[in-house]
Amino acid sequence: MSHYAGPLLTRATTAVLLAARDAGAAGWSGSLDLGRSTGTARLHADAWQWRGETYPWPAAPKERSIHYWDGEAFAPAARFSGSLIKLVPTGWDVPTFEIDGIKMLPTAKESPLDDARRKVALVAPQGKTVLDTCGGLGYFAACCLEAGAAHIRSFEKNPDVLWLRTLNPWSPDPDAPANGGRLQLVHADVSQAIAQLPDASVDALLHDPPRFGIAGELYSLDFYKQLARVLRRGGRLFHYTGSPNKLTSGRDVPREVARRLQEAGFEAQPALDGVLATRR
Repeated sequence: MSHYAGPLLTRATTAVLLAARDAGAAGWSGSLDLGRSTGTARLHADAWQWRGETYPWPAAPKERSIHYWDGEAFAPAARFSGSLIKLVPTGWDVPTFEIDGIKMLPTAKESPLDDARRKVALVAPQGKTVLDTCGGLGYFAACCLEAGAAHIRSFEKNPDVLWLRTLNPWSPDPDAPANGGRLQLVHADVSQAIAQLPDASVDALLHDPPRFGIAGELYSLDFYKQLARVLRRGGRLFHYTGSPNKLTSGRDVPREVARRLQEAGFEAQPALDGVLATRR
């Protein structure tokens, strides 16, 4: 799927566009791709132009919404296929996404891309073959590319998340010439597809699964044994866990995961908001 190249409107960007029009300005300069780049829009009473295309004036999007041009109107970057999956703005330009109102990425203290960058650094991906088990919006993959990984194989099973990636300018495009063919994005369930990967075929692993209640199979001992099988000895794994239920039940998910990883063949300990493990 090719990446979308049109404007992306949030409530804030729409407000400044409309304010410029109402003030009689002939143009407005800023970003209409969530801070990825800047440009100038030409403003008219009945329409506006951006990068050679003409658009009608939009109504203001709701808070926590991003709208894209679908060819007829500005529509929310969201789909419902059993669950509502939507692209959501943050205070950091780089968006997150939600499934049924639950944020899938941390955004309280820094942008989700900066958060991913710190975690990716733990596995030192430069020059390595990396397995990214649950690709999401692709921020782990983007940081691996930035850090000089030799090859990244990224799995994502949800077609609606893959569609959001085509709208999000911060999601890496596997077909972009700048990426040199180093990113392979696979539409598949990694809990099943991992059985087809050869033994010791990757140098580093990044595992950012949905919470346990949604994807318990990705926290199982059997799956962790598969991770150990495909990772070469001495290779590193970062496993995001967060701390679900810690305040209400006292459950320590990172330590539970660390113990299970050790049983599967890793040395493991809590790190950041997850677990860092090394293949024995």
